[in-house]
Amino acid sequence: MRRSEKEIQDRASMDEVIARAEVCRLGLCVDNEPYVVPVSFGYDGTSIYFHTATDGMAIDYLSSNNQVCFELEYDVRILTNDTRACGWSHSFYSVIGFGKVQELTETSRKVFALNRVMEHYSGKEWDFEVDMLAQIRTWCISIDQMTGKQSKDKLPISSTQRPGRTA
Repeated sequence: MRRSEKEIQDRASMDEVIARAEVCRLGLCVDNEPYVVPVSFGYDGTSIYFHTATDGMAIDYLSSNNQVCFELEYDVRILTNDTRACGWSHSFYSVIGFGKVQELTETSRKVFALNRVMEHYSGKEWDFEVDMLAQIRTWCISIDQMTGKQSKDKLPISSTQRPGRTA
Protein backbone atom coordinates (compact mmCIF):
# COMPACT_ATOMS: atom_id res chain seq x y z
CA MET A 1 0.00 0.00 0.00
CA ARG A 2 1.45 3.35 -1.04
CA ARG A 3 0.16 5.26 2.00
CA SER A 4 1.27 2.88 4.76
CA GLU A 5 0.25 5.35 7.48
CA LYS A 6 -3.37 4.80 6.41
CA GLU A 7 -3.21 0.99 6.31
CA ILE A 8 -5.42 -1.07 8.59
CA GLN A 9 -3.16 -4.02 9.34
CA ASP A 10 -5.09 -6.30 11.66
CA ARG A 11 -7.78 -8.66 10.43
CA ALA A 12 -10.14 -7.90 13.33
CA SER A 13 -10.28 -4.23 12.31
CA MET A 14 -10.91 -5.15 8.67
CA ASP A 15 -13.67 -7.50 9.84
CA GLU A 16 -15.18 -4.61 11.79
CA VAL A 17 -15.20 -2.35 8.72
CA ILE A 18 -16.99 -5.13 6.82
CA ALA A 19 -19.47 -5.58 9.68
CA ARG A 20 -20.31 -1.86 9.58
CA ALA A 21 -20.48 -1.51 5.78
CA GLU A 22 -23.88 -1.25 4.12
CA VAL A 23 -22.97 -2.11 0.52
CA CYS A 24 -20.40 -4.35 -1.13
CA ARG A 25 -19.22 -3.35 -4.59
CA LEU A 26 -18.02 -6.15 -6.84
CA GLY A 27 -15.48 -5.56 -9.58
CA LEU A 28 -15.95 -8.06 -12.37
CA CYS A 29 -14.25 -8.41 -15.76
CA VAL A 30 -14.81 -10.42 -18.93
CA ASP A 31 -12.80 -10.06 -22.14
CA ASN A 32 -11.12 -6.90 -20.83
CA GLU A 33 -14.52 -5.27 -20.17
CA PRO A 34 -14.91 -4.22 -16.51
CA TYR A 35 -18.22 -4.09 -14.64
CA VAL A 36 -18.88 -2.87 -11.09
CA VAL A 37 -22.07 -3.82 -9.29
CA PRO A 38 -23.25 -2.98 -5.76
CA VAL A 39 -24.78 -5.85 -3.80
CA SER A 40 -26.32 -6.55 -0.42
CA PHE A 41 -24.00 -8.96 1.36
CA GLY A 42 -23.24 -11.11 4.35
CA TYR A 43 -19.91 -12.14 5.85
CA ASP A 44 -18.84 -15.03 8.05
CA GLY A 45 -15.20 -14.12 8.66
CA THR A 46 -13.82 -16.03 5.68
CA SER A 47 -16.29 -15.51 2.84
CA ILE A 48 -18.67 -12.89 1.47
CA TYR A 49 -22.15 -13.98 0.40
CA PHE A 50 -24.60 -12.23 -1.90
CA HIS A 51 -27.56 -12.96 -4.14
CA THR A 52 -28.59 -11.94 -7.63
CA ALA A 53 -31.48 -12.28 -10.01
CA THR A 54 -31.51 -15.40 -12.16
CA ASP A 55 -30.14 -13.61 -15.22
CA GLY A 56 -28.61 -10.32 -16.28
CA MET A 57 -25.24 -8.68 -16.82
CA ALA A 58 -23.85 -9.62 -13.41
CA ILE A 59 -24.68 -13.29 -14.09
CA ASP A 60 -22.91 -13.11 -17.46
CA TYR A 61 -19.77 -11.76 -15.82
CA LEU A 62 -19.87 -14.07 -12.78
CA SER A 63 -20.38 -17.11 -15.00
CA SER A 64 -17.51 -16.18 -17.33
CA ASN A 65 -14.82 -15.23 -14.83
CA ASN A 66 -14.74 -16.33 -11.20
CA GLN A 67 -11.99 -13.83 -10.22
CA VAL A 68 -13.53 -10.85 -8.40
CA CYS A 69 -12.48 -7.74 -6.57
CA PHE A 70 -14.66 -6.36 -3.77
CA GLU A 71 -14.82 -3.05 -1.95
CA LEU A 72 -16.65 -1.99 1.21
CA GLU A 73 -16.54 1.24 3.15
CA TYR A 74 -17.91 2.72 6.34
CA ASP A 75 -18.34 6.21 7.79
CA VAL A 76 -17.56 8.13 4.60
CA ARG A 77 -17.84 11.90 4.52
CA ILE A 78 -16.38 14.73 2.48
CA LEU A 79 -13.75 16.97 4.07
CA THR A 80 -14.09 20.42 2.51
CA ASN A 81 -11.56 23.22 2.19
CA ASP A 82 -12.92 26.76 1.80
CA THR A 83 -9.75 28.15 0.21
CA ARG A 84 -8.14 25.39 -1.84
CA ALA A 85 -9.98 23.30 -4.45
CA CYS A 86 -7.42 20.49 -4.32
CA GLY A 87 -7.54 20.58 -0.52
CA TRP A 88 -10.77 18.58 -0.41
CA SER A 89 -10.60 15.00 0.74
CA HIS A 90 -12.63 12.15 2.27
CA SER A 91 -12.84 10.68 5.72
CA PHE A 92 -13.40 6.91 5.62
CA TYR A 93 -12.66 3.33 6.59
CA SER A 94 -12.45 0.87 3.67
CA VAL A 95 -11.57 -2.70 2.75
CA ILE A 96 -10.60 -3.90 -0.72
CA GLY A 97 -10.03 -7.56 -1.47
CA PHE A 98 -9.76 -10.25 -4.09
CA GLY A 99 -11.20 -13.72 -4.27
CA LYS A 100 -12.95 -16.37 -6.27
CA VAL A 101 -16.71 -16.54 -6.58
CA GLN A 102 -18.78 -19.68 -6.86
CA GLU A 103 -22.50 -20.16 -7.17
CA LEU A 104 -24.24 -22.00 -4.34
CA THR A 105 -26.91 -24.32 -5.71
CA GLU A 106 -27.70 -26.72 -2.85
CA THR A 107 -30.69 -25.56 -0.83
CA SER A 108 -28.87 -25.76 2.52
CA ARG A 109 -25.96 -23.66 1.21
CA LYS A 110 -28.32 -21.11 -0.34
CA VAL A 111 -30.17 -20.77 2.98
CA PHE A 112 -26.86 -20.41 4.85
CA ALA A 113 -25.72 -17.66 2.45
CA LEU A 114 -29.02 -15.79 2.56
CA ASN A 115 -29.01 -15.93 6.34
CA ARG A 116 -25.55 -14.33 6.40
CA VAL A 117 -26.98 -11.51 4.27
CA MET A 118 -30.09 -11.14 6.41
CA GLU A 119 -28.10 -11.36 9.64
CA HIS A 120 -25.88 -8.53 8.42
CA TYR A 121 -28.85 -6.21 7.95
CA SER A 122 -31.43 -7.44 10.45
CA GLY A 123 -29.37 -9.16 13.13
CA LYS A 124 -31.34 -12.40 12.92
CA GLU A 125 -31.84 -15.53 10.85
CA TRP A 126 -34.88 -16.10 8.65
CA ASP A 127 -36.86 -18.94 7.11
CA PHE A 128 -36.92 -19.06 3.29
CA GLU A 129 -39.65 -20.61 1.18
CA VAL A 130 -38.57 -23.00 -1.56
CA ASP A 131 -40.32 -20.99 -4.31
CA MET A 132 -38.43 -17.85 -3.24
CA LEU A 133 -35.11 -19.71 -3.38
CA ALA A 134 -35.87 -20.69 -6.98
CA GLN A 135 -36.23 -17.02 -7.97
CA ILE A 136 -32.68 -16.00 -7.01
CA ARG A 137 -29.11 -17.16 -7.34
CA THR A 138 -26.72 -17.14 -4.37
CA TRP A 139 -22.97 -16.73 -4.47
CA CYS A 140 -19.94 -17.09 -2.20
CA ILE A 141 -16.66 -15.20 -2.54
CA SER A 142 -13.77 -17.13 -1.00
CA ILE A 143 -11.42 -14.35 0.04
CA ASP A 144 -7.82 -14.74 -1.16
CA GLN A 145 -6.52 -11.43 0.17
CA MET A 146 -7.72 -8.08 1.46
CA THR A 147 -6.34 -4.81 2.74
CA GLY A 148 -7.84 -2.09 4.88
CA LYS A 149 -7.38 1.64 4.79
CA GLN A 150 -8.57 4.56 6.87
CA SER A 151 -8.18 8.29 6.49
CA LYS A 152 -5.69 9.96 8.80
CA ASP A 153 -8.43 11.70 10.81
CA LYS A 154 -9.97 8.39 11.92
CA LEU A 155 -9.45 6.60 15.20
CA PRO A 156 -8.67 2.89 14.98
CA ILE A 157 -11.96 1.23 14.00
CA SER A 158 -11.91 -1.02 17.07
CA SER A 159 -12.10 2.03 19.36
CA THR A 160 -15.19 3.58 17.72
CA GLN A 161 -18.70 2.81 18.89
CA ARG A 162 -20.65 0.46 16.64
CA PRO A 163 -24.08 1.71 15.62
CA GLY A 164 -27.06 -0.57 16.17
CA ARG A 165 -28.89 -2.09 13.23
CA THR A 166 -32.63 -1.98 12.97
CA ALA A 167 -34.77 -4.68 11.46
